[in-house]
Amino acid sequence: MSSTPHTEPHVPSSDPGRERVWYVSYGSNMHLDRLMAYIAGGRPPGSSRDHPGCRDRRPPEVSRAVELPGALYFATESALWTGGRAFYDPAADGLLYARAHLVTRGQFSDIAAQEMYRAPGTDLDLTAVVRDGRARLGPGRYETLVCPGLLDGLPLLTFTAPWRLADVALNPPAGAYLRHLGAGLMETAAWGEAAVSAYLAARPGALGHWTAERVARLLAR
Repeated sequence: MSSTPHTEPHVPSSDPGRERVWYVSYGSNMHLDRLMAYIAGGRPPGSSRDHPGCRDRRPPEVSRAVELPGALYFATESALWTGGRAFYDPAADGLLYARAHLVTRGQFSDIAAQEMYRAPGTDLDLTAVVRDGRARLGPGRYETLVCPGLLDGLPLLTFTAPWRLADVALNPPAGAYLRHLGAGLMETAAWGEAAVSAYLAARPGALGHWTAERVARLLAR
């Protein structure tokens, strides 16, 4: 990126229930078409699962490319894509390329609920995650909330697994999944094809199984 959006270190908030937050997507929801299935309801292309959507079905107010400390890695097995899923370890060495969508607290709560295979409709209590930077809501693979910092004074929020990168077996991602992640990153126009290809190929789980050249061929399809 030629200029990285400003992100401040995590600080406790006096208003953890603030209405607007940044939903940080680092996996398939970087692609706006797929994200809208979680917001407006429906079935994303290639999926076998219908999403009920959010109570508030408006699209994000704005979406911004962000670079955050930590590592994207691939682990477990995706029933949809086959191969490893994307996870985020904010404590690991590295830099995360992601997309921050400005949504309401209710929308973030409903998106998170659908990723956690829960019914949407209840606002999450964000007090702990905004105060501490991390809050575990359950044992599931996307049931741990993370707040890696602030952007324009609003909390950056995402969800990931409860384990750390060093504690899990890595699993290479499928080509279709990498192509989808790459398309979402390139949709921002913040990174070019070469940068996106090199980034994805070097992530733990993909490294040693994918090269930048092979990922670039996926993105050119």
